[in-house]
Amino acid sequence: MLAKIDSCAVIGLDGTVVECEVDSAFGMPYFTLVGLPDAAVKESQERIRSAFRNCALKWPYNRVTVNLAPADLKKMGPAYDLPIALGLLIASDQLLASALEGALVVGELALDGGIRHARGVLPMTAFARERGYRRIIVPACDAPEAALVHGIDVIAAATLIDLVVALNSRDPLVVTQPPADRAHGAHAPAPITDFRDIKGQEVAKRALEIAAAGGHNAIMKGSPGAGKTLLARAMPGILPDLSMEEALEATRIYSVADALPPDMPLIRARPFRAPHHTVSHAGLVGGGKIPRPGEISLAHRGVLFLDELPEFDARALEVLRQPLEDKVVTISRASGSLTFPASFQLIAAMNPCKCGWFGDAIKECTCAPAAVQQYQRKISGPLLDRIDIFLDVQRVNFEKLSGTRAGEPSEAVRARVQAARAIQARRFIANGISGAYCNADMRLDDLSAHCALDDAGTGLMKVAMSQLNLSARAYHRVLKLARTIADLACAERIGAAHLAEALQYRPRRGE
Repeated sequence: MLAKIDSCAVIGLDGTVVECEVDSAFGMPYFTLVGLPDAAVKESQERIRSAFRNCALKWPYNRVTVNLAPADLKKMGPAYDLPIALGLLIASDQLLASALEGALVVGELALDGGIRHARGVLPMTAFARERGYRRIIVPACDAPEAALVHGIDVIAAATLIDLVVALNSRDPLVVTQPPADRAHGAHAPAPITDFRDIKGQEVAKRALEIAAAGGHNAIMKGSPGAGKTLLARAMPGILPDLSMEEALEATRIYSVADALPPDMPLIRARPFRAPHHTVSHAGLVGGGKIPRPGEISLAHRGVLFLDELPEFDARALEVLRQPLEDKVVTISRASGSLTFPASFQLIAAMNPCKCGWFGDAIKECTCAPAAVQQYQRKISGPLLDRIDIFLDVQRVNFEKLSGTRAGEPSEAVRARVQAARAIQARRFIANGISGAYCNADMRLDDLSAHCALDDAGTGLMKVAMSQLNLSARAYHRVLKLARTIADLACAERIGAAHLAEALQYRPRRGE
């Protein structure tokens, strides 16, 4: 008897149907699995056999052939265990074929018949809905994640025997309801580091507030211990809430990367990724035989923090240039190309030299002038040209460090950031700008309408272009930054004061 069960594979962030064909025929007992399976798929026979025995199900002792179609697509991972097992049950007359009509099935089997977690359930469910499936059967632990997708019934399967009994009984299966976060929005947890606990650094705090309000990239330079890393790690506390659309985008990426926490079906806080400087090129950008998202995609709609920036591999840093502009990263292989979203905010920190004390007011630098220039030149000009805010973080004096006066809390800063983002969202909607979530996302054709300068601002910008040696890209980034500063001040137009503050964050000649 021939049975067909539909399952799913995830390529990039998109799903594709994998049809599990199970044929049980008379002959010597033999099990054949074809369809370009990897080692994990080939081993499914032993998992399924043990699960059948421990669930008191009958193993078909005849010639069994399992084909995973299409045959030219590499099948990876154990998520095909459950559809193959159900196909075997149908082929051996232990399960009604009509019970799985209009269903897509994924899941890994344990030896005792339990059904374990599968990677990429959210994009699989979205794909199943798009292809017209009425329901999807997923592991019980993944059901809250799958239920984030509306318009399809999500059936949670805890064990193989319970699922078979439910399917054979013809009783309506219990549909998993969406988690509370899906219905009421996503709220970020409390930050680990609060701005009020950071002594001094008012200039840096103001700059990071502007960066958070407009999604701008920033780099902090200063001596060791000045507070660069602490300031960066306080960023999650002032970032605005994720919209539901952004939360689903981030959750989809984490689901494919198998990095979604088991108790968090929906990403509620903006991602904050801080890879070590030893991260590989593939770890940062993404890659593999079947490419998976890297750190820049895991930081989508959030922050990518690169501490000790010059210590990163130069090749890895240079690949950031295209994603910073296009907001996507394309990974090409011989079999084809995959595109992952990478709309992240880059926050970087670095020492001014190898010893770290160049330009410090107290401790003397031991590096030769040539060594200082060589260290700073590890960051290429084209990459620096994509940075909006350049900060010199100075060490905090004793009076401020020992003082008991608390600074402004992150919650108060976050409220201003939220208000500025709301102004930007209303502007984008009113002018029909799509695909933009913050000022940093504005295209060139949007700048003339929303970043127009008055006569005083035009004169100031003309002088700055020559004195600061601004490129065309830097010119446009200054306008976007000034627009954000004006939004924080609730100003309708960019004033000379807003533009002057934006220009203060550009590096001077020779820096």
